[in-house]
Amino acid sequence: MLTESEKAIYDRSALLMGETVVNALHDLKVIIFGIGGVGSWCAEGLVRSGVCHLTIVDCDVVAPSNINRQLLATTATVGRSKVEVLRERLLEINPNAEIVARQERFTDEDAAKFGLDSYDYVVDAIDSLKDKAALILHATASKATLISSMGAALKITPLKVQVAEFWKVDGCPLGASLRRRFKRNKTFPSKKFLCVFDDEVLPNLGGEREPRVNGSLVHITSVFGMTICGLIVSQIYKKFTK
Repeated sequence: MLTESEKAIYDRSALLMGETVVNALHDLKVIIFGIGGVGSWCAEGLVRSGVCHLTIVDCDVVAPSNINRQLLATTATVGRSKVEVLRERLLEINPNAEIVARQERFTDEDAAKFGLDSYDYVVDAIDSLKDKAALILHATASKATLISSMGAALKITPLKVQVAEFWKVDGCPLGASLRRRFKRNKTFPSKKFLCVFDDEVLPNLGGEREPRVNGSLVHITSVFGMTICGLIVSQIYKKFTK
């Protein structure tokens, strides 16, 4: 149940969606893997929308190159653990929220220790193809609902951001790579899941980097993250307002 201070925070949410939906969001358990350009904005959106049980997972520290697009990245947070910086910010939004910060990397070998069955939603905002594929397989085999972010780099037009079921994602190189990997390994997701994607693919005008790095912008990564947040909120809204 919401505390009195939380009722004040989520007053406008309750005005629109009703107390039943706000209470349902309060009780929801969500885990986000990858809190960079997409995941950090998704986490912020979820907590501001009333989600109070959130686990954030990322093994990295804040780098100067993160500042242009990641919510938690500022000149003051460079060198700090991403999950700890974001946890502090989310608790400033709602001090009563349960925010679990795990400075870890999701891998196929360590999947069991994350207990995906204990969550209502799993958000995949991982960059690594290998780890992303592993998370998709494990999350779709769990009781949780998976929502995945495809590639958010090499894009500049926010109106091109779309949502589709994984096998219907078209024009996204990351989605195509995942599908090839599943087919090659003959291992497939156990159930359907939604993806946020964008079929715009622009060249890096600033040249190539090694290892391969692609340019990305905050108005794209944030739209990806907030779209995932919006999918979760709208699904809970529809569930309790039928």
